[in-house]
Amino acid sequence: MRLCAGEASVGELAEPFAMALPSFMKHIHVLELSGLVQSEKSGRVRTCRLRPEALVGAEDWFQHQRAIWQARLDRFEAYVMKLKSERAAAGPTAEAPGKRTGKTTRKIARTRQKKGSAS
Repeated sequence: MRLCAGEASVGELAEPFAMALPSFMKHIHVLELSGLVQSEKSGRVRTCRLRPEALVGAEDWFQHQRAIWQARLDRFEAYVMKLKSERAAAGPTAEAPGKRTGKTTRKIARTRQKKGSAS
């Protein structure tokens, strides 16, 4: 977040973290390789700056994913509302859709079906 406010030295960026400067530099190096951060050395001070244009691709991907998930959630909400209205229309004694019954109950139901079809 610090680089959002402008350039900063590596020492200034590393200050809030409990890690050795060489370890912190490895993190800076990864950010440089990804194109998110640019650094330059002037004398003994290495200054870093954020490259916001590198985030455009990530932002586009997030927007695409947001649209996909919003559509999925809208369809899911419509499905749930449909199930609720069907359940309400069926009355209070109707069994919930997809509700499982025990093995014994299923056996009894099959036995009754067989007897009914044999008559």
